[in-house]
Amino acid sequence: MSYELQLKMKENPLYKKYLRENSLWYKKLIRNPSLFNEFKEEMRATYKLRPSDKVDKALDAFNFISNLLSSMV
Repeated sequence: MSYELQLKMKENPLYKKYLRENSLWYKKLIRNPSLFNEFKEEMRATYKLRPSDKVDKALDAFNFISNLLSSMV
């Protein structure tokens, strides 16, 4: 794995965690470091860190509060 890629992995603990949980990515990134963006997107999708996931989480919270308030009335 390239030195720059190793530094990126060390900077973000989620990258390290995901890499340990999905060891196939070791081989992929060693052979082709340009797949880092794909790795990053897959990690974000798995840990639900994408902007769309955050919006969904906020909408779920809003719906929960709305249902809670409507059941009290």
